[in-house]
Amino acid sequence: MPAFHDYVRGLTNTVPDGYAEPGMRLYRHLVYLGASQMLEAAYPALRSTLDEPDWRELIEAFVRSSRWQSHYYGDLTDEFLAFLEEQAG
Repeated sequence: MPAFHDYVRGLTNTVPDGYAEPGMRLYRHLVYLGASQMLEAAYPALRSTLDEPDWRELIEAFVRSSRWQSHYYGDLTDEFLAFLEEQAG
């Protein structure tokens, strides 16, 4: 399943064998959307300082590079803070 996860997280644009590109694009979008909505709700002040392209770039970078392993979006907030600290470091 690494190829599936790599595609969904945006680490590659190669669709894994056995999957259709439209479905994989949908999975990628849903992961981004879920992360974006959860983090926007948790950090409204941060979100208000960024325009849409900058926010999207930040969330996409987070999804690509985070070590987030949980199946629950609610666990994203701590991982996002660690990501921001690492980026600032």
